Amino acid sequence: MQAVQQEIAQALKVQPPFADAAALEAEVARRVAFIKNCLANARLKTLVLGISGGVDSLTAALMAQRAINELRRDTGDNAYAFIAVRLPYHVQHDEHDAQACLEVIKADEVQTIDIAPAVKALAGETAALKDQSPSLVDFVVGNVKARMRMVAQYAIAGARAGLVIGTDHAAEAVMGFYTKFGDGACDLAPLSGLVKSQVRAIARSFGAPESLVEKVPTADLEDLAPGKPDEAAHGVTYQQIDDFLQGRPVDQAAAEIIVANYRKTQHKRELPFAP
Repeated sequence: MQAVQQEIAQALKVQPPFADAAALEAEVARRVAFIKNCLANARLKTLVLGISGGVDSLTAALMAQRAINELRRDTGDNAYAFIAVRLPYHVQHDEHDAQACLEVIKADEVQTIDIAPAVKALAGETAALKDQSPSLVDFVVGNVKARMRMVAQYAIAGARAGLVIGTDHAAEAVMGFYTKFGDGACDLAPLSGLVKSQVRAIARSFGAPESLVEKVPTADLEDLAPGKPDEAAHGVTYQQIDDFLQGRPVDQAAAEIIVANYRKTQHKRELPFAP
């Protein structure tokens, strides 16, 4: 199993644990520089990111806003901007957390798009969903929500000549815990290679409150299971996933679940099949 752990960690470019606060800050600086370079290479000045109320989008947003602040300071060009986007499905049950995240981020601009009308319209026009079980419809529509959120972000990015930021990190990537071409679609993914505890540590280093840093993660896509914790869906904890990815001992049952999910979702981490 150790060899499999190493193989997966290398494939996902998992970062080693932060040795100390200086190492954490150096990694943040490296990733902020990466964000700035992505904009420079694309010859664009705007970043767009959906804010869910969870620690992943919070952390990515904090780094994005820092990158924009530094670009404005270093270039004197005030055209650089970060747009934080709220994308609720009707009224989000943890909207208070999303608003708390926005207070911490202090984004240049905040836009809100209720995706519910578009999701319901699409679902209503999809004949393939007719006469299916409620659980299957709920699951499929949950993925439609994730894809609609990305459609909305790209609409904003297209209108404002910007890049869309994704929030995928190693602990999600190994489980394939994202919607293909939904929250898995983006122009840059500054959290790549980090495990969940590192994402939390970076948010904490920016001064984010513990209530947001340690909030129970949830994709919250299914109406029949609102607020379902990620770990309940995984069958393993994020601590076990982090330990596995960083080469620490993990009990056999947890390791087998992680490896099985990694192999089953390999298609999500690759380009479309081509002849």
